Amino acid sequence: MTPNPPSSRGKLGRSRLGGVPTSLAPGHASAPRQLALDIAPPAAAPFREELLPGAVKIAGWLSPDAQRWLAAGFQEWALPPAGLRHPRVPSGHLMSVQSVCLGWHWEPYAYSKTADDTDGAPVKPLPAGLVAMARAAVADSFGPESAASYAPDAAIVNLYTAEAHLGLHLDGEEPSEAPVVTLSLGDTGVFRFAGVGRRNGPFTDVELRSGDLLVFGG
Repeated sequence: MTPNPPSSRGKLGRSRLGGVPTSLAPGHASAPRQLALDIAPPAAAPFREELLPGAVKIAGWLSPDAQRWLAAGFQEWALPPAGLRHPRVPSGHLMSVQSVCLGWHWEPYAYSKTADDTDGAPVKPLPAGLVAMARAAVADSFGPESAASYAPDAAIVNLYTAEAHLGLHLDGEEPSEAPVVTLSLGDTGVFRFAGVGRRNGPFTDVELRSGDLLVFGG
């Protein structure tokens, strides 16, 4: 990822208040249940489904071992410096989702190599194992040719508590033809697709369970 001219949203600037650092409770008691309990094997073999042009879901794509590896990694990535936090949008609103960044740090609406909205520490590196997992996800979704040119260098790892959500948005901070890879762990959630500029629908809602893969764009 390289710095790019700001998008129209980037003209809003950044919140001077910054984000709010958070942490997992001792023993990670606040983590979703799937982070603490045994993860059951999927009920069926992974199933590929093309939801929309350029959007593919593979149910049960992550093995139990892969889910445990990601859950253990998250517990380390969440620690400061440059750890878990509630991002804040330029208007001052604090987002309900908590996130930690790898490779590049994201805050609304800019990328940098340091956690500028919290402690200013260098962002944690993107693990090679996560890069390999993302490339395998693209290969299984769109074919080996697409994966050959796919070189991810950033990840945003989100933690959703029961009351947290992420509203409809368009990731337009930097132009890229690379697809977005989404891996789900823990409780079942709903991912909503909407057309550009069509915030009132029609929508395509996708149920994502622990271990599911969603790849779109590119």
